[in-house]
Amino acid sequence: MKALLIPVKDLRNAKQRLAPWLSQSDRTELAAAMFDDFCAAVVRSSGMDRIFLISNYDPAIERAQKFGWEVIRETEQLSESASVDAASRICAEGGVTLLARVPIDLPLVTSEDIALIFSMIRPAPSAVIVPSRSGTGTNTLLRTPPTLFPSHFGPNSFSRHLAEAKNSSAECVVLRNERLELDVDDWDDLQALAARTDVPDETRRWLERAGFGNAARSAGAGAAIYKTIPPAGEACEK
Repeated sequence: MKALLIPVKDLRNAKQRLAPWLSQSDRTELAAAMFDDFCAAVVRSSGMDRIFLISNYDPAIERAQKFGWEVIRETEQLSESASVDAASRICAEGGVTLLARVPIDLPLVTSEDIALIFSMIRPAPSAVIVPSRSGTGTNTLLRTPPTLFPSHFGPNSFSRHLAEAKNSSAECVVLRNERLELDVDDWDDLQALAARTDVPDETRRWLERAGFGNAARSAGAGAAIYKTIPPAGEACEK
């Protein structure tokens, strides 16, 4: 059984690394715009048996319920890793065999990208990892079984997840995809996003309101996709 896991923090405290440049209200509006576009991509996706949202943020929970997604309501959020691992256990107990954690701050993600993640999986035990644009973080993590190894989201999570996959004797695929690799955490990420021509509607409108409207038109950035798949039977190594 294939499932998507969407962790959502309280957007009223979103994007703290952008605090030197943006007010909290601006950061919350940016996060909400990206969430809107992310939800639209998920709604257009197919091939998943179940979709889960884990959060304690009521507006996100209400949105998930509107779409008919399953909600795992948290009483507190210790860390994203703790949230994802708790949800992974619940999903596994409910019969989920393949679980992909995809965060909402990937504004360029499309339904085709989500399908691509699932298409890369190998027989269990295995994992698919999409690194961040810097190559140090983990933007997407698909595991079968869902509790294959612990999550380590945060600094240097990519190498830590690779090591966990190897220690678990799991076959691992590293998927490189420019849309999935662009998460918006800091000012450089925001500028890279503004330089794209494929920004979806709500995030594009926020960029224009924030004064980034001319960047994408002048840069003409495309949406090239590339992927790296290690030989069958070998765990990923860095």
